Amino acid sequence: MMDGLDWIAVDWGTSNLRAWLMAADGTILDKRSSDRGMNALSRDGFEPALLDLVGDAIGHGPVTVIVCGMAGSRQGWAEAPYRSVPSAPPRLSAATRALVHDPRLDVRILPGLKQEQPADVMRGEETQLRGIFLANPGFDGTICLPGTHTKWVQVSAREVVSFRTFMTGELYALLSANSVLRHSIGEGWDGEAFSEAVSDAMSRPGSVAAHLFGLRAEGLLRGLDGARAASRLSGLLIGLELAGARPYWLGQPIILAGASDLSRAYESALSAQGAAVERLDAEAVTLAGLVAARADMKETTT
Repeated sequence: MMDGLDWIAVDWGTSNLRAWLMAADGTILDKRSSDRGMNALSRDGFEPALLDLVGDAIGHGPVTVIVCGMAGSRQGWAEAPYRSVPSAPPRLSAATRALVHDPRLDVRILPGLKQEQPADVMRGEETQLRGIFLANPGFDGTICLPGTHTKWVQVSAREVVSFRTFMTGELYALLSANSVLRHSIGEGWDGEAFSEAVSDAMSRPGSVAAHLFGLRAEGLLRGLDGARAASRLSGLLIGLELAGARPYWLGQPIILAGASDLSRAYESALSAQGAAVERLDAEAVTLAGLVAARADMKETTT
């Protein structure tokens, strides 16, 4: 076993797997990742994927592994039933024990949250929210978690009141890689083009589809730069999202927690609308939420 290893924190996403090897005092002994997210695995592939990543560190075990994210989905390792909102982020007592073949593993999968009307679900983000509440215990307002499926979450008194998911990141990926726009989209960033596109989408959301094809047309007729086209595509989609999410952010304090470049784009778009925004590191709040779940386990055994 790795010297000092006490437990393992895991964030299992759709596309990627991240693990932190943790000491009892909260020190991160090692951080590892792979591309073996849920989409790449069958149900019987989760345990081997985890062992491939961290098996050399666990020795004779047993080692507790606390997991958030898509490992608890219907297509995951073991389904962890959703908790209904309004709700605080679920504690470890609500976790599902995953069936394992290797006796060195004690795997607990945290549940996600669900909303009946309008229908919505989250997995993994509830753990981020717990980490955010620990960093900002008195926060009432809106938390935005940008990503492939961006979450807008209304919170009060450390509970999730309601939330809404926007597929903005996935739409960007599909349009930039699998549509006619793939010939127009390049690398780089143009902040001015992004801001203009956000404004266009928010003021005239019904014209976004036409603006999208305009990226292709301008590339053919005017030699539109690939970085400018990419920034405009991002701005159109994020602007459309902000128009739809207006009831969540208008007049509310906002916390953003996502990948740094994406969070900066959201911050820029929201700040242009006069919104007050605080940015947090998504990885840090995810790990903080998993550490809190580990603390739940210690509370029940003392």
